[in-house]
Amino acid sequence: MAGLTLPQGVTRLPSFAAESNSQVQRSLITLSGLAAFLVFTVMAVQYNSLIDPLVIMLTLPLALAGGILGLFVTQTAVGATVIVGAVLLVGIVVNNAIILVELANEYYDRGQGDRAEAILMAAPERLRPILMTTVTTVLGLLPLALGIGEGSEFLQPMGVVVFSGLSLATLLTLFIIPCFYTLLHSPPWSRKARLRRKVRKTTVETAQPPATPV
Repeated sequence: MAGLTLPQGVTRLPSFAAESNSQVQRSLITLSGLAAFLVFTVMAVQYNSLIDPLVIMLTLPLALAGGILGLFVTQTAVGATVIVGAVLLVGIVVNNAIILVELANEYYDRGQGDRAEAILMAAPERLRPILMTTVTTVLGLLPLALGIGEGSEFLQPMGVVVFSGLSLATLLTLFIIPCFYTLLHSPPWSRKARLRRKVRKTTVETAQPPATPV
């Protein structure tokens, strides 16, 4: 159709299905943004802070990147079910970061070290629950993502998005979320961080044995 020259007075209009698909794609940013805003608002009220919700929300770009990668690898077109999968993904992937940040905050409130030490203690304890919940969810979505069953072609794009997005987000969350948790709570340019580095440097210099004269 792109190379077809139409006679004068003749126009080309998209079909109803094509127009509906185009409208759904245009609403992707609005729906995803609204879902992310609602999740962030609920967590900000619960934590009474903006730092912890911001750390948890950093899992969303990782999940969306995994979903886009899955659509690209499987050559799946973006449609209404993909939008539904993306919105579901927003609510699913934050669970792993929530249980990790929650335990780290408990250790910090008990006085068992600073933010870095708290997240280092919480990460190994939450590794097994995170992997168990992710593996069970991913394996449950695998038949849907593979399109197994009668009439599964309609829901297969949603399975691909959630399957790939959750898998990549969980893998990267275990490494990236602890880093951002430490950086945002204790940024290197803050006064507390500079004081801590100064005390650590003084401690190291004091612990070194004096040089023996030759």
